[in-house]
Order: sequence, then structure tokens, then C-alpha cells
Amino acid sequence: MSNPPTVLVTSCNRQLGDHPFHIAGRKYVDGVRLAGALPLIAPPVPAEQIDALLDLADGVLLTGSPSNVHPSHFGEAVHDPALPLDPERDAWTLPLIRRALARGVPLLAICRGTQEMNVALGGTLHQAVQEQPGLNDHRAPEGEPAEVQYGLSHPVDVVPGGLLAQITGRASFEVNSVHGQGIKALAPGLRVEAVAPDGLVEAFTQPAAPGFNLCVQWHPEWRAAGNPVSVQLFNAFGVAVRVYRDKVRGPLPRRSTV
Repeated sequence: MSNPPTVLVTSCNRQLGDHPFHIAGRKYVDGVRLAGALPLIAPPVPAEQIDALLDLADGVLLTGSPSNVHPSHFGEAVHDPALPLDPERDAWTLPLIRRALARGVPLLAICRGTQEMNVALGGTLHQAVQEQPGLNDHRAPEGEPAEVQYGLSHPVDVVPGGLLAQITGRASFEVNSVHGQGIKALAPGLRVEAVAPDGLVEAFTQPAAPGFNLCVQWHPEWRAAGNPVSVQLFNAFGVAVRVYRDKVRGPLPRRSTV
């Protein structure tokens, strides 16, 4: 596609040897391309530069990550110090979410990104879902190859009448499950879009926001092109970012085919 819309892909922070890096998984970049958009991996920026960054974007993809949102952002102490954190990511993605929603920039959040959005808007998280009475272990099996860890794990029930139901046309479908943390209390104003069999929230939206937004706890980007539901999700995101681009920047001129 010529002149595709641009989607900001949030990055994580890693120390590789003696050098710090900003990184994003290729599967998220590939998901943006599947949506028909141009991925732009974004490093952390100061809060006062978030609007300048969003001026470049037609959409935002909040990626998953091995790291967790620091529990200080929802009023708790760290439950397991052995688990990775990324406070530098927290410092810019939480205000980024609030500004993107306020501006109507289309937003798709995956796994950690979903947890970030809930926390950014005032919600809380279970730091260890598997330790909560009545909830299942949603973590991937340790020591298994990625094909097994990201294999389909359980169904989700889609809430009728919501955005996810509109996109997929399904009452339920199977998803993978690769997370230890999960939604505890949903932030005010958020609408549940899907739940796991144990009742854990698996997807939600902010219906009051002026732009497209969808947050999912599973990983639709994993081998997305071969998963019909993932294709539907990224296609819907792609439509939203193109509509936003045309609204904000004006429709692209038609190119001559001669």
C-alpha cells in the first residue's frame, strides 16, 4: 500500500551487555503491517513531548512485554521481586494512553498494554492471577517452545453488543494465554468486551473515548495472518487508523495509473 497510515509501536527497555536498548518484538511490527499501516517503534519521551509524538501518528499499538506495570501505579507493593519491571516504560506509556484517548487516536492494546490502559485510567491489577481464589493459572507452560506457549489455551466469551462482538461476529473463540498478571478492578468507564471461563476480564474498551480503542489480554499478533480472529482485529484497527488519517490530514490524492 502506498502512503500507509503510521502507527506508533511502544518499546521496552533492555540492557544487552553494557548497552541499553529500546526494543519491540517483531510480531507486533508484523501485526501493524497486517493492518495495512507503517510501524514506527517509539522510544520513551518526556510527558511534555507526547503530543508532538502523537502528531506523527495515525494510531498507537501498546505492545505486550515480559515486564509488568509497577504496582506503585495502582497503590500496591511489589508482590514478587523476581519478576521484571520497566519503570521507564511506565513513565511515558501511562500518560501516552490518556492523551491518545483524549485526542481520538485509534489505539490497540495487547497484554501488558491492556494492563497499562487499565492502570492509566485508574484500575488495578492482580499481580499473581494464579494465586487468586476461583481464578485459573493463565501463564504459559514453562520450558516449552513458543509454539506450545502461544498455542490456543482457553475460550473467551464475547459480551453481546460490544465492539469485539461487532468486529468478530462471534459469541466465543479460543485464545492463547501467556500472562501472570490480569485485571483486578476495571477502571471507571471501561466496558468489558470478553471474559475467560473463570471470569477474568480478557478484553475491554473505553466507549466514551472519541476514537477506536480495543484492549485484549491475549496475543493476537502471534502468527496473526493464520488466525481468522486476529486478522479481523488487525483489519478493524487498520480501518480505524486510515479513517483517522483522512480525518486529521485529509484524504490522500489519487495517483494516476497511467
